[in-house]
Amino acid sequence: MRFLRMLTNALLAGALGAGYLTILVLQLNPQIPLLSMTSWRWYATHSLLYGVHLAVVFYLVMLAREFFALDAFSPGWASVRVLAWTAAASAAVAATLMWLNLRGFSAGLTDVAAQRMTSGAIATTASAAVLLGLAVAHYSFGRRGSRVGAWLFVIAAFASVALPLAARGPGVAPRPPMAFALDATAPHRPAPLGPRVIMLLLDGGSLDYILPRVAEGRLPGFARLLERGALIDLATVRPTQPDPVWAAVATGMYGSKNGVRSAASYFARDDDRAVDLLPDYIFSHALVHLGLIRDQPNVSTIWRARPLWSIAAEAGLPVGIVRWPLTYPAEPTDGFIVSDRAHQLVGSIPEFEHAAWPPAILPLLDSAFAATLASDLALRGARGPAAAGSPETSAMNRDRAYSRALHDLRLQTDPRLVALRYDGLDTVGHYYLRYTQPRTFRDVPEEERRQFAQAIDRYYAFIDGEVAAAADTLAAGDLMVVVSGFGMQPLSAAKQAIGRLFGDPPFTGTHERAPEGFLLAYGAAVEPGRFQRGSVVDVAPTVLYFLGLPVARDMDGYARADLFKRAFTAARPIVFIPSYNP
Repeated sequence: MRFLRMLTNALLAGALGAGYLTILVLQLNPQIPLLSMTSWRWYATHSLLYGVHLAVVFYLVMLAREFFALDAFSPGWASVRVLAWTAAASAAVAATLMWLNLRGFSAGLTDVAAQRMTSGAIATTASAAVLLGLAVAHYSFGRRGSRVGAWLFVIAAFASVALPLAARGPGVAPRPPMAFALDATAPHRPAPLGPRVIMLLLDGGSLDYILPRVAEGRLPGFARLLERGALIDLATVRPTQPDPVWAAVATGMYGSKNGVRSAASYFARDDDRAVDLLPDYIFSHALVHLGLIRDQPNVSTIWRARPLWSIAAEAGLPVGIVRWPLTYPAEPTDGFIVSDRAHQLVGSIPEFEHAAWPPAILPLLDSAFAATLASDLALRGARGPAAAGSPETSAMNRDRAYSRALHDLRLQTDPRLVALRYDGLDTVGHYYLRYTQPRTFRDVPEEERRQFAQAIDRYYAFIDGEVAAAADTLAAGDLMVVVSGFGMQPLSAAKQAIGRLFGDPPFTGTHERAPEGFLLAYGAAVEPGRFQRGSVVDVAPTVLYFLGLPVARDMDGYARADLFKRAFTAARPIVFIPSYNP
């Protein structure tokens, strides 16, 4: 019977721990009403995974205590002596998670939400200290329970939940998405003369890889830009996923303002109210893998701030945007947009109609994908890790298709702002990063390391060729910008083991801890050199400044005028407006 009483105490402790994690989700998502079925459904979800596992852990600890202790352990059905210790441990872990998530996701929280979460973290920390004091006092001054001790514990445990919830508040109504599409029926305005901007966007590009290869005489395209252009390191955002990172690049704002805080919306079972930011450090995406919650990818209607191409098009500058995240469904603009989902929708007539704007370019887009896929083996050969169907081949298929589409579209139109995103470096980095770092991964056979390290070498060589080709198209006065939104780091052995447990691909590289990206600027107006570190939100203000457009004061980033020569900046002061958003 006493083992059953141990189990009831463990279950109560697990239920309290699940409550703390639900509070953390509510703190990160202030748009969720506190008194709603959504809150209860998330509590039930956390109880099924974390609550059960916490109960198992606490029960095993009690069994271990029973095995090693000299006296018999016989707690009550709800023992203050046991629950004070478990509640103190749970509250301490919860407080630690609150502080870590507050620091990591601060850019995705409004000032008010960050202040409320700070207050909640302080309250949880204080509650953990009080619960620990009760546990120590109960252990030191009396083994048998008392009504006073029980009531003190109940009050402290209740306060550890109620205080952070009170600090969080009842919830705030989310700002509605904003529509920034141009009126397709409006008369076309001729584009003013002026320089052009070409932006090449890289997922997972790393200076730690590029600089040594350039020094060895490889990657001549990057070497050209590094020798004659400007370079800055870029701090990125968390969660480090394409959607929030490139949304910050596009708007010059963090997720708290632009509305893009993660790669998807998440729903508890039988719920229609979305959570858009999951906690870090608790493997929360396991909930998706296990089917306890469902995720829904973001679409272009999520924007709550005007992206760079919308600002340029509104100013009468034609744009050509290819594969920027959150461009599906493609909305009307002055120029053309090819969605980042176009390759997934080829052959699906209803969805493919929304994959690009204007609809007249869809046949060209379809032929670009068909031609690239058909010539795959001829373009790269099929040997080693580049064999058909490998991650490298699939990624390069997509990158080549979008690159060809942009090339064909530019022959028909003359956009002033051009952007093309490549995601292949991110793909090969996830799979093959370990093979480029023999000092970190000493267990990799040399033959295997050489074979698969070539996958990343080949991909950087491909990107280097794209960089060189884009640089050759620059006219006098144009600007070329190569932006890596985030880098790549080795994935720890523990994370690799957990990934295998959940059936994930055999990744060895990751960017979840926000490794820095970089910006390379190249053109006649650029001052060569390496400059002070910046942020991904500096890209949009800098491009607007170069194009002669005002910078909005509500942007989080800064126009990096220091990247340009004095003769250019002397004739072009930075002009500000309050905002580009309605």
